[in-house]
Amino acid sequence: MDRRKFLKNSATVAGFTIVSSNVLGKTLGYVAPSDKLNIAGIGVGGMGRRNLSNMNTENIVALCDVDWKYAQKTFDDYPKAKKFKDWREMFDKMGKSIDAVMVATPDHTHAVVSAHAMTLGKHCYTQKPLTHSVYESRLLTNLAKKHKVATQMGNQGNSFDWCRQIAEWIQSDAIGEVYEVHCWTDRPIWPQGLMKPKEGMPIPETLDWDLFIGPAENRPYNSVYTPWNWRGWWDFGTGALGDMACHIMDPIYWALDLKYPTKVNGSSTLSNLYSPPHAQMVQYTFPAREKKGQVNMPEVKVYWYDGGLLPERPAELAPGQMMGDSNGGIIFVGKKGKIMTGCYGMNPTLLPVTEMNHFTQPTPWIPRVPGGNGDIWNTNAHEQDWIRAAKESSRNRKEASSNFGFSGPFNEMVVMGVLAVRLQGLYRDLLWDGENMQFTNINDSDILKIVSVDEFSVIDGDPRFNRQFVELNAKEAANEWIKHTYHNGFSLPDMPKV
Repeated sequence: MDRRKFLKNSATVAGFTIVSSNVLGKTLGYVAPSDKLNIAGIGVGGMGRRNLSNMNTENIVALCDVDWKYAQKTFDDYPKAKKFKDWREMFDKMGKSIDAVMVATPDHTHAVVSAHAMTLGKHCYTQKPLTHSVYESRLLTNLAKKHKVATQMGNQGNSFDWCRQIAEWIQSDAIGEVYEVHCWTDRPIWPQGLMKPKEGMPIPETLDWDLFIGPAENRPYNSVYTPWNWRGWWDFGTGALGDMACHIMDPIYWALDLKYPTKVNGSSTLSNLYSPPHAQMVQYTFPAREKKGQVNMPEVKVYWYDGGLLPERPAELAPGQMMGDSNGGIIFVGKKGKIMTGCYGMNPTLLPVTEMNHFTQPTPWIPRVPGGNGDIWNTNAHEQDWIRAAKESSRNRKEASSNFGFSGPFNEMVVMGVLAVRLQGLYRDLLWDGENMQFTNINDSDILKIVSVDEFSVIDGDPRFNRQFVELNAKEAANEWIKHTYHNGFSLPDMPKV
């Protein structure tokens, strides 16, 4: 079966759970804990390698990457695994012997790989951000529900006790009703604010450039795009917000029982058509929600900062006391007090920290994940929780904590921040209809001006500036960024009715 035939016919096998040969004859969709899953890794040169090492209790049977030089260390880790560059070819040749997939490709291909894997009955572990767009997040959420596969987004902090502890503190009324939250990261640590390269370069022999491009628009190869630096390009990544908000906003989304924002706005250093800005701020407004635990959930504003930007320093911090930690943090502002954490929700504390001297922590009621109370970088808790779920029958499964039913709507919130930054040139709060995935106050005639050229030179001591703009129909641009047009023969399965 060729690539096009796979894409055409993938929907015909939707709904069937394909289990490994060693469990055929047992209850469909159930793998005994003593048996091993057959796992395929797709995108294995970077974070994917670490994910697979945390899954090596199972059989790693196939490895797929568009850059075999970048992936060589992972190939060496699993010499018996079959190697591929094209995930479609991998499914064509090995689909019946693969139970589950680990997806750690660039952001723009997360959805297309994961969506088709789920239609084939494969359990999915997909790196954060779950998807590149709002629509893709909604699609993966609904596909997971339809096909009853075990899923997990790769925001590993979700499996740790901190997230649960913060939720228990807030929902037990430790700081009263929360009406404001500030969160931040030190990222980006890769180049951003870049202009599109004017010239191409020879394609390395080990890289399949066409497969890297995937559903994005074609362009000549340049080393500024890959490996790793793809995060700094809108077509392939989601910048610092997409990279880190799935970690840092996770405790916020969980503790405050959020869903869709009703309003967003963004601001940043110079924004251009091609690359996320050096630093940005986003404000989300969420409507009031039902009471959770012992505390009401009023309207809340959530503020995001990156690129070195920080919120105002709380008066409760002592001189010399760091706000959060070196990677970022969160400050919850309630009517009775404040909670501060580090990145991932680490090390939560009341402010001022002296409040902890007489704070009686609530009895834990949110189930913990085994291994979720140790060193986040030296545990396989997050991946193993997904493996446990994949071995359970769909009828009796306890879902992994960041399953797509949770992480899909959460990721919609994250990439909404991307939209707010890209649409900041409309100079307004953007009103969002979450159910229908559309802005309600962008008019058909609205024009969005975005920098397309930004050049500077000094000639005979005289500074010369060349800044040019492109004008886009704002509604069309917003719709495209909400639901992408796929190129080069790639497509998504239809949105299921669930």
